[in-house]
Amino acid sequence: MTSLALRVLILLALLLAGPLITVLTGRVSLSGDWRTASRATTGLAPDAAATREAVIQVYGARAFRWRGAFSVHTWIAAKRRGADGYRVYEVVGWHGNKSVKSGKAEPDRQWYGAQPELYLDLRGPDAEGLIGRIEAAVKAYPYEGRYRTWPGPNSNTFTAFVARRVPELGLELPPTAVGKDYLGGATFFGPSPSGSGYQVSLFGIAGILAGVEEGLEVHLLGLTFGIDPLDLAVKLPGLGRLPSPPRNGNHVASSSP
Repeated sequence: MTSLALRVLILLALLLAGPLITVLTGRVSLSGDWRTASRATTGLAPDAAATREAVIQVYGARAFRWRGAFSVHTWIAAKRRGADGYRVYEVVGWHGNKSVKSGKAEPDRQWYGAQPELYLDLRGPDAEGLIGRIEAAVKAYPYEGRYRTWPGPNSNTFTAFVARRVPELGLELPPTAVGKDYLGGATFFGPSPSGSGYQVSLFGIAGILAGVEEGLEVHLLGLTFGIDPLDLAVKLPGLGRLPSPPRNGNHVASSSP
């Protein structure tokens, strides 16, 4: 075996070890039917009818079947002050020329059997002031009607785009949000999704990111290796962040009277 072939095998092993462990430990199922998979709510979102203050939340859950070994699907939910329901903003790949979905929905539903995780929870006047900007960013999303599971644009490209347009969210997306680093076909440099740093990305396939919230990330074939010194965490393909929760600064709650 040549030296180059050995290096390629080692690289593939590093890239695929995490996704394989994710499957073997039962965090992702390779079987199931999307038509019967659960979309039940999980209680992570405050009851809209009983919560007067504005709310912004960002969620993610493992993608369906084999894709979940590598990536999560992310979405954004928002409720204005006094509203009795949430609007959910996300991108899906089965809506043809209308990939952006925006409408009233339960924000904390399972994603076809996968439990959602809450990445950001912002409430009160700060949230109220950002909802209009989120809506404007959703309308400005440049890849409407385009969807590509890898390397993007996909659901995580959408969430990251909105986050970059509204950096006050300070949203740190997980390393398993494959597609978050896709900046387009002609853009190779931009802010990180959290707005706390910058990144260089070559079509979402290879790149590097440095930011206060994200730490240092290296992207290869859409997968992420990284270290977050402030959280004392490492980031690995498939496995995500270890240990899992980011520090509380990414989960902001400010109550209004």
